[in-house]
Amino acid sequence: HVPSMRTPAEMIVGLVLCPCGLLLTLTGTLAPSWRQVSLIPDQPMDVVWEQGIWDICRERQSTHDRLCGQADGLGYFEQMPVRVAQGLMPSSLVVTLVGLVVAALGVRCWQLEPRHLVAGVAGLVLLLSGLMSLVPSSWYTQELWALPAPPGSTLTVGYSLVLSYLGSCLEILGGLALTLSFHHCCKE
Repeated sequence: HVPSMRTPAEMIVGLVLCPCGLLLTLTGTLAPSWRQVSLIPDQPMDVVWEQGIWDICRERQSTHDRLCGQADGLGYFEQMPVRVAQGLMPSSLVVTLVGLVVAALGVRCWQLEPRHLVAGVAGLVLLLSGLMSLVPSSWYTQELWALPAPPGSTLTVGYSLVLSYLGSCLEILGGLALTLSFHHCCKE
């Protein structure tokens, strides 16, 4: 049969969603705002602590003075959801990069026809990476109010946690799209 120069739609969707998910997950992993602690007793009213999985920052909102590397006097970093996030989030990033390399090899890399089997395997790897970042994000959200905080303070979800969620979902959707490439293998 005559080779088609068109890349299948599921491969295009996967190759668009997964790098976007990677960027969001990377930002969510590195930025120190999984949780915001405000209205802290014995602190000025405009002081907010931003707690991430690697760092705690203190920001005075009226002057925008921000100081990171705050001491963890409450044992926040010793909590299991934070420790699991410290392990799984970077691992997820590595697995995503591996999946994207495999996807690039499967989606018409230096060939007339895409390698559907390779693209499908890449989809499974990317699906796994999305799940690897979704687990710590979900667990942290579940335990958000149980993690140590000064008594009487107000706790809210930080933007890094939201970005981690969105990145995980995009990676899962992109991985699922690429796994649809197995359908072409079965037809052949």
